[in-house]
Amino acid sequence: MKVEARIFDVCTAFFFLAAIVYTVLTQESVGVAGLWLTGGLSLIIGTYFRFVARRLEERPEDNPEAEVSDGAGEVGFFSPGSYWPVTLALAAAFLGLSLAFWHIWMIGFGLVFVLVAVAGLVFEYHVRPSHH
Repeated sequence: MKVEARIFDVCTAFFFLAAIVYTVLTQESVGVAGLWLTGGLSLIIGTYFRFVARRLEERPEDNPEAEVSDGAGEVGFFSPGSYWPVTLALAAAFLGLSLAFWHIWMIGFGLVFVLVAVAGLVFEYHVRPSHH
């Protein structure tokens, strides 16, 4: 996570520098606010990565002398036949369209649709204990 934290440190410095230059050169308030907020959000993410990096053991990505073979092995579990990601994408698209056209009943339905899809994705492999 140290690599990711450094990337966001560089982004944060760039956004704040751009915000300073933009503030001095223009009097346009929306762009100024957007750049300052972007810098702040980048700072939050970088701080989170630094916080997490202290609690994790060093990964091969964090070691400049690591070999490619150091990262070999299982990466994680990926569901081979899940329809929930597609369902979530459709729910997000529906919610986006409902926001674009500002139909309140569609927004309500879209929010429920997104929540159901997220719950389905999160709890896909959660099985109730059997009563034997």
